[in-house]
Amino acid sequence: MEKQILSGNEAVARGAYEAGCAVAAAYPGTPSTEILENVALYKDDIYCQWACNEKVATEIASGAAIGGARALAAMKHVGMNVAADPIFSMAYAGVNGGLVVVSADDPGCHSSQNEQDNRLFAPHAKIGLLEPSDSQECKDFTKLGFELSERFDVPMLLRMTTRICHSKGLVELQEREDVPVKKYYRDIKKFALLPSTARNRHVAREELLIEMEAYANDCPINYAEYNPGASAGVITSGISYQYAREIFGEDVSYLKLGLTYPLPRKLITEFAQKFETLYVIEENDPYLENAIRALGFTNVIGKERIPICGELNTQIVREALLGIPAEPAYRVELEAPARPPVMCAGCGHRGFFYALSRKLKRFVPVGDIGCYGLGANPPLSASDYSLCMGAGLSSTIGLSKALALQGDSRKVLGMVGDSTFFHSGLNSLIDVVSSNANVVACVLNNHITAMTGHQQNPGTEINLMGEPNHMIDLVKLIKATDIGDDRIRVVDPLDYQAVNAALDEAAEIEGPFVIVTNRPCALLKEVARANAGKYCEVDEEKCRGCKKCLQIACPAISFADGKAVIAQDTCNGCGLCMQMCNFDVISKVGE
Repeated sequence: MEKQILSGNEAVARGAYEAGCAVAAAYPGTPSTEILENVALYKDDIYCQWACNEKVATEIASGAAIGGARALAAMKHVGMNVAADPIFSMAYAGVNGGLVVVSADDPGCHSSQNEQDNRLFAPHAKIGLLEPSDSQECKDFTKLGFELSERFDVPMLLRMTTRICHSKGLVELQEREDVPVKKYYRDIKKFALLPSTARNRHVAREELLIEMEAYANDCPINYAEYNPGASAGVITSGISYQYAREIFGEDVSYLKLGLTYPLPRKLITEFAQKFETLYVIEENDPYLENAIRALGFTNVIGKERIPICGELNTQIVREALLGIPAEPAYRVELEAPARPPVMCAGCGHRGFFYALSRKLKRFVPVGDIGCYGLGANPPLSASDYSLCMGAGLSSTIGLSKALALQGDSRKVLGMVGDSTFFHSGLNSLIDVVSSNANVVACVLNNHITAMTGHQQNPGTEINLMGEPNHMIDLVKLIKATDIGDDRIRVVDPLDYQAVNAALDEAAEIEGPFVIVTNRPCALLKEVARANAGKYCEVDEEKCRGCKKCLQIACPAISFADGKAVIAQDTCNGCGLCMQMCNFDVISKVGE
């Protein structure tokens, strides 16, 4: 068999292909994004699409599964909150073709607003839960997920973490299974979840979960590794199994769990009662630990020593359980200065945020999830808070009411990107307009889902499979809310005067107002090609060292020997710094 080195995300995509998956949908979000990008490599066999949000992605996959096709939906952990509605419903309804939902959790909040533990969704929704611990298992468990989904008539949750998603390992490849699409059949008593149907389906689900637990107690992915003379046992799953093996080696015995809901309580009991000391090693919440304690085992060492916050590693676990302090592998006397993330050189968002930062006496700015979330960082400091996708518009309604009640005359200004607008911002805008809220709704359109790596969305010209997309016009959608053309302004965010004028007008008008900033992401290939050879330069003899150009926080601009310096290899000639300079000492080259 051919073997390849694959990341966990690549391995999931390969597993979907080998399992005969026919439909896959997702909304991009780190650390899950590469799953669908790699599924697209098999577009001749798998229809795949970036959905406008995780709920829609799950519903696309659910419809395919009801229709008899094996289907997969993928998302990062917070996306599962959005997708919960169809997931909980499909848990009762069951499937026809197999349905696998991938949740890529992010312990440590490397790129997320929280580090929720989505294992807890499995018992809550009553769906099966698989936890791979390396790339080979990512592929194998994906395939197994489809089999178990069909065997037990249930959606299967494949729970990964950042380390599993992005780490690479050797994976044995196999051929694609010839899995025919099952015939769609009309079954109202199974799929039409009216209350009477749902009550019966709940009973059926509980019965099937009992059968599934019996399988979990005697399945090849839940197994004990007994080592002679071991005085302690370790119960673990996912990446934590790898950490445990590295720390303890052959000194302990292991119960390695791959199917963690329904939990194999019989298997756990048989293992746990053999040891005076039990270590339960897991990231984030004490999901396994609480279940083991509920079985009556009080000799458990877990979260009282192992941190509940943040991502684990071997050093953290070794120090927590064995008291051995971490020894850095490499020491340097100097500490690297903090490097907060910044918007790229030439980013259109920078012009908008700079103009907004000068008007905070008139506005309370509210952000959202995306590149523009960086506008909260100094020196721009032009966003007060961000919550979740779409809240950059909807939360402004409530905030504006609270400000009015306390006599604060500032107008609330909310922001979403184009992908976030399609995700959940349109619904939010509809409420802004229909409630006649006194807010400014800004859609920062950079023509791509940028922060996660340039994935397509309904507003792009092509789709995930490289085919022409029926591109949705943002401005037409906004006009469809009947807000009125006189309350919509479309501006180039790098045109400082135009942005200023739009903001001033928005502040003066009572009621809803929409500003759309329109400039493609500077990192798009076609934009980068068009800007090749263009850059700005400073006339060093005339520069007075006022540092006004530094206020826009462009990474291409630095200050040395009392003068501004622009890095030609970084600058793309956007010209925003030229508009900032009061002494006309910056010019553009390559026009």
